[in-house]
Amino acid sequence: MKVLVVGSGGREHALCWKLSQSPKVSEVLCAPGNPGTAQVARNVEVAAGDTEGLLALARTEAVALVVIGPEDPLVDGLAERLREAGIPAFGPGADGAQLEGSKIFSKSFLDRHRIPTAAARQFDRSGAAKSYLEGCTTWPQVVKADGLAAGKGVYVCADVEEGLSAINVIMEECRHGNAGARVLIEEFMEGEEASVFAVTDGKTILIMEAVQDHKQVGDGDQGPNTGGMGVHSPVDALNERLHKQIEQRILVQTLHGLRQEGIDYRGVLFVGLMLTDSGPRVVEYNVRFGDPECQALMMRLEGDLFPILLAAANGDLASIDPPHWDKRAVIGVVAAAKGYPGPTQSGDKIHGLEEASAVEDAMVFHAGTRAEGGEIHTCGGRVLCVTALGADKEEARTRAYSAYDLLEWDGKFCRRDIGTRAEARAAVQAASDIELELLGERD
Repeated sequence: MKVLVVGSGGREHALCWKLSQSPKVSEVLCAPGNPGTAQVARNVEVAAGDTEGLLALARTEAVALVVIGPEDPLVDGLAERLREAGIPAFGPGADGAQLEGSKIFSKSFLDRHRIPTAAARQFDRSGAAKSYLEGCTTWPQVVKADGLAAGKGVYVCADVEEGLSAINVIMEECRHGNAGARVLIEEFMEGEEASVFAVTDGKTILIMEAVQDHKQVGDGDQGPNTGGMGVHSPVDALNERLHKQIEQRILVQTLHGLRQEGIDYRGVLFVGLMLTDSGPRVVEYNVRFGDPECQALMMRLEGDLFPILLAAANGDLASIDPPHWDKRAVIGVVAAAKGYPGPTQSGDKIHGLEEASAVEDAMVFHAGTRAEGGEIHTCGGRVLCVTALGADKEEARTRAYSAYDLLEWDGKFCRRDIGTRAEARAAVQAASDIELELLGERD
C-alpha cells in the first residue's frame, strides 16, 4: 500500500522515515518533501497548501492513507476534502483544527468543558488590550496572537512595557499577519513544561510517550519563542500520578468535549502542558505532531507506525494494541540558521551530513534544506534536527551534540543545554541554598 505524507519539514522527514520501515507500505510519497524525505520516500512537487493538487495526487497514486503533517492545510480543511473523496486521511477536519487555528476558540473550548488552564481575556482592539495590561497588578502576563504564527506569536511579558510592546508587534505592526487580528492575554503559569501526544479516532485514545520541548532561542530559556530548539524524552517530571491526571482530566475530557460539540476528530491531539503546583494545566492544543517532538517520538517508537495511523483515519483505533517504546532516552538538537527566529540567512552549503549521520544511534532530520547541484543548502530557520538515542539522557546528549558538531555552514547555531533544564534548576537551587547558609553564618 502507498502512503502520502503532506509537508516539507523535519516532522515529515521523521514520519516518512518511520513509515518507510513498515512491511505493509510499498511506497511512501511526500508532497512536496525535502532532501531528507527524498532519502526514504518519493518527493512529488505538490505544495502542502494545494488542496486540489493533493486530491489529484492521492487519486492518481491510489494511496491507502494520507498523513497531513503541518497545521495550515488542516485548518484549511484538507482532511475532510480527502475523506469526502473516499481517501483515508490522518488529521482532523477544519472544525477540530480550530483547537490550534484559534487560541481564542481553544481557550473557550477549555473553559466550556472545565479543562484546567490559565485564566485569560480576549481582545480585538489594541487600545482595549493595552488598557487591560496597564491595569494588571500581577506579572508576568502572556500575550498570544490568536491565529497560526509558526510558534512565534507568544510573548511572555515581564512588565507593562513589554506587554504594550507585544500588542504593538501583534496588532499594530501586524508582524504575524492576520494571526494578530485578535489577541489572548492570559495569566502566567509556573511549573515544568511537557508535551503529551495522543492518537485518536474520535472514540478511542492511544496515549504516546511524553516529550519536553525547549521553545526559547537561547540557553537557559532566554530570548524570544521559536518553533522549538530541541527536545528530550522521557520527561522525568511526569510520574504515574501525573500521567493519570493528564489522561482523565485533560485527554478524556477533551475527547468528550469534541464529541459533545459534534466534532469527528481523527488524528493527533498534541497538548502542551504546564505541570503546576495545583496539577497539570493546558497551555495550548496543537492538532498535528510537533516539530521537533515528532523526531524524538519516531526514534523511540518500536514497531509499525502505519497500522496506528490507518486505524485512526478509519475510526478503528480500538483494534490497535498500545505501541511499545524504546526505554532509552532521546535528545533532539535543532541546528538553526543565522538570524532565527527572525529573518534568516539562506543558501549556505551544508558540510558534514554523511559524517553526522554515521554517529551511533543518531539521525539527522532535514527541515529547512534544499538540494542544488548535488549539494545540500540551507533554506529556512530551523535547518536540521540532530536526534540521538542513548542508554540515558547524558549518553543521548553526547551523541546528539557530537553529530551536531560535525555539521558546518556559515552562521550555524544551536542551544547547548537541551535536556538539562532540571539539572540547571537544581544547580540554581543549590547555589541559592549556599547563599542562604552564608547569610545565616554572617548573621
